[in-house]
Amino acid sequence: MPNIDFRLIAPELFLTLWAFVILFVDLFKWRRQTHKPGLLWLTGIGLAITMALVFWAGSGETFDGALQVDSFAFLFQILCLGAALLTVMLSSGLMNELTGHKVEYFALLCFSVVGMLFLVAANDLLTLYVALELVTIPLFVLVAYAKHDRRSIEAGLKYLIIGAFSSAILLFGLGLLYGLTGATELGAIKRQLVTTFFSTGTVGPALPTALLLIIGGLGFKLAVVPFHAWAPDVYEGAPTPVVAFLSVASKAAGMAVFTRIFYTSFSMSTGEWLTPVIVLAVLTMVLGNTVALVQKNIKRLLAYSAIAQVGYVLVGFVSMSYLGVSSVGFYLLVYLFANMGAFGVAIAVHNRIGSYEIADYASLSRRSPQLAAILSLCLLSLVGIPPLAGFFGKYYLFLAAVEQRMHWLVLVALLTSVVSLYYYAGIIRVMYFDRSKEDAPGLTVDTGTRVALWITAAGLLVVGVFPSLLLGWAEAAASVFKF
Repeated sequence: MPNIDFRLIAPELFLTLWAFVILFVDLFKWRRQTHKPGLLWLTGIGLAITMALVFWAGSGETFDGALQVDSFAFLFQILCLGAALLTVMLSSGLMNELTGHKVEYFALLCFSVVGMLFLVAANDLLTLYVALELVTIPLFVLVAYAKHDRRSIEAGLKYLIIGAFSSAILLFGLGLLYGLTGATELGAIKRQLVTTFFSTGTVGPALPTALLLIIGGLGFKLAVVPFHAWAPDVYEGAPTPVVAFLSVASKAAGMAVFTRIFYTSFSMSTGEWLTPVIVLAVLTMVLGNTVALVQKNIKRLLAYSAIAQVGYVLVGFVSMSYLGVSSVGFYLLVYLFANMGAFGVAIAVHNRIGSYEIADYASLSRRSPQLAAILSLCLLSLVGIPPLAGFFGKYYLFLAAVEQRMHWLVLVALLTSVVSLYYYAGIIRVMYFDRSKEDAPGLTVDTGTRVALWITAAGLLVVGVFPSLLLGWAEAAASVFKF
């Protein structure tokens, strides 16, 4: 019997039980009575967050070390749960569009979150891959959940095909790595690599091949250039609350496992993978920001923006330092507020006017001053304008790279940030200075979306003034790794 500490996986167990109980009861009793199931799922995710905070008592292993529940995993678990909580709030408009299967929508979201909670704590290749599939399979269904919309079905099909392809590439890389080392536990892989390869200096082509396959497989999940082609079409076609969740929680979980693998197993072999990741970071920042300049649809623009943001996160990641890890964690926490807020405004506007075209945001400052102000805060935070939280997020990422004398990489990041200011400011200009829709009626926002937007705006402002509120969590997460 494996050594299992159920206290360390209490949120995962609770959410799984909560989902199955509600699905079972809905099957027999609530099918015709439940019109607004979001409150039940909001309660469940809120209780899971509470359990994670209450039962957190430092690092610990369970399932014989297959799961490492430490401060690094804890940070990303809270981030994924927070993204799920905001997604449920933002889904009230989508519930009005769906003719059925509303409870199942939230159950799939819940199962994906459970996969993320296991994924960020995975310390074993098999556990990692199974958790990754638990994350992505529900997302395949959620992307295509708007069955009345042909674009949603198309997006789901594209995401399924590319997701399966990327999983195969990742599995091939993990299998090759196991064949080289005979181990699946991340720490054991590192010890075997040091003993067998690096101490003798006989690193053949198999190890770099395995590393490149793992980078490629995870690169698809993160939408890193050139593995990004699926993102704009999927973001445009999928239900917007699902896109918001995908753009934040899925990327955070992917980045967590990316960091866990390379900082634990391959910290002694940076020469084999660091340069390719730096190249990918540059390509991601340049292409993401450049293509975003010509987008007319706000979902596609935010898709390319999300691609570019991954490039910035990789700037901190390649620093291979304590500050690098903490800056990645801090920036992703800040990104949660900024990106969820931007998609939240897009949802609120679409619920009233049925459009995602940026031109239809004309005079939004007059039709809904609150929405225009919150979207402006989110976009300016993504640029990194002080005193918003995004400024400190980028500051720490770039500082980590400067400490490692990667000045040219920081210069590229700064120049592409200037480019991003152009298209973000273009949206703000349309909202405040384009008067073509000045006589259009005002916009009302449902309660769930309004509360979610208030949370995101408050997060950007409060963390911008007091960054230490989240920086302590990020620094604790970085202390897991040894440099």
